[in-house]
Amino acid sequence: MALTYSIYEAKARFSEVIRQVREGRTVTVSYRGEPVAEIRSIGRRQTPTLEERLDDLERSGALVRPTQPRQTFRPTGHRPGGLTRFLAERGE
Repeated sequence: MALTYSIYEAKARFSEVIRQVREGRTVTVSYRGEPVAEIRSIGRRQTPTLEERLDDLERSGALVRPTQPRQTFRPTGHRPGGLTRFLAERGE
């Protein structure tokens, strides 16, 4: 069931318009008798998993997945006692 409001009416009765949309109705907003917008429920969407979201991004071209497995990083050099030297320089 579609309802139609002028822009003025939709602004004045915004809470009522939203209530009707939440109840499943579609509301059309018109300007000088011509429909210009439609307000409808977006429904209850289930939050996608990370894997589903990554798949969507890959399909849209916004993401390119790596072809090789990720490597672990290891430090290039190790100097023990870094915190001790840092605190000594600060005088603590």
